[in-house]
Amino acid sequence: MTDSTSSLSQVSSRNPLSQLSLDQLRQRTSMKWSAHPDDVIPLWVAEMDVPLAPAIVEALERTLRTGDTGYPMGTAYAESLQEFAAARWDWEGFDVAHTAVMPDVMMGIVEVLKALTVPGDTVVVTPPVYAPFFAFVTHADRYIAEAPLTQLGRLDFETIEHAFVRLRRNGERGVFLLSNPHNPTGAVHTRAELQTLANLAHQYGVRVISDEIHAPLTLPGAIFTPYLSVDGAEDAFALTSASKAWNLAGLKAALLIAGPKAVSDLARIPEEVSHGPSHVGVIAHTAAFTSGGQWLDELIVGLDSNRTLVERLLRTEMPGASMRRPQGTYLAWIDCSAYGFEETSGSDALAVVTDLAGPAKWLLDSARVAVSSGHVFGTNGAGHVRLNFATSPEILREAFTRIGTATRAWTGS
Repeated sequence: MTDSTSSLSQVSSRNPLSQLSLDQLRQRTSMKWSAHPDDVIPLWVAEMDVPLAPAIVEALERTLRTGDTGYPMGTAYAESLQEFAAARWDWEGFDVAHTAVMPDVMMGIVEVLKALTVPGDTVVVTPPVYAPFFAFVTHADRYIAEAPLTQLGRLDFETIEHAFVRLRRNGERGVFLLSNPHNPTGAVHTRAELQTLANLAHQYGVRVISDEIHAPLTLPGAIFTPYLSVDGAEDAFALTSASKAWNLAGLKAALLIAGPKAVSDLARIPEEVSHGPSHVGVIAHTAAFTSGGQWLDELIVGLDSNRTLVERLLRTEMPGASMRRPQGTYLAWIDCSAYGFEETSGSDALAVVTDLAGPAKWLLDSARVAVSSGHVFGTNGAGHVRLNFATSPEILREAFTRIGTATRAWTGS
């Protein structure tokens, strides 16, 4: 297996992140660009400021011209992911027959939880972690047990094992919910880490569900390992889609993949769940995995550059803050706790709508930059913000110029 730099040296310099102006982006009506007034720079929810990949545009235009807007059917989506996974991740064990199309990744996770557990069972998560993990699990009448990441932002196998021991002691049918790559920290779990997790899960009879929606966005220097490719993960599930890597959140479709020993559980998921995905969404996601590879490579070059830019701008404009370089995703997890923003309060009414506290609320009120609030990601999230750097370098520079001005006013420097 090669890291994600393997084919990038010959990639075109055309950067999808630099193709839309601020005026063009403000014409959008999706959540990222609609939730705040026009004086706010939105670097929060996981949407990218890119045009659609040409291959996806062509597929959608063909679909609309022919009126192909009925119900989804067939395995083209799974076949496209199978080919993509073999080429990008050397995953040869992907079986199209062991898949099902879901409306989206989180709805797929809920359906697997219903198949593997009963109300009152416990799901182990590793905070700080994707906030909907908490909401969707509790809304499904399951309990959350936290096994926080280490101080270095990696899986903490001592705390994970302690959580698994408690599950066994209580006689529960426990599940471990993995974010791979990890949202919000951008950590890409190594094969060795995933192997240790699989060994522990097997030892304690815990089933693993791996959310791999950010997998195509593994950045140079890291290697993505599909959890189901690890020895001992045969009874696990994984979910993914083209949603994050090709900016298709508004075109609903995801794939649920069962390990060979989980196929009987897959069969117990109600057939009507497959009615939820959009046929047009399936077509778009299929086109992404089949024909969107060059566009993705160009995007990754841009994200890699932006990752370095954010590190530099943070040192210059907000030197008391810190971040660990993300290995994947387009998300920067920034520790602002040194500034004491947790004690601040503001008057922006949007803070209620976007669930802001601490530094995220301060940045919105004082710098007019919208980021995601760290506290919603669970334990060790307070004092942090999640910043989406999937935008143009010009917008990032403007945002950090504002942040620097506000920070210097705050510190009196």
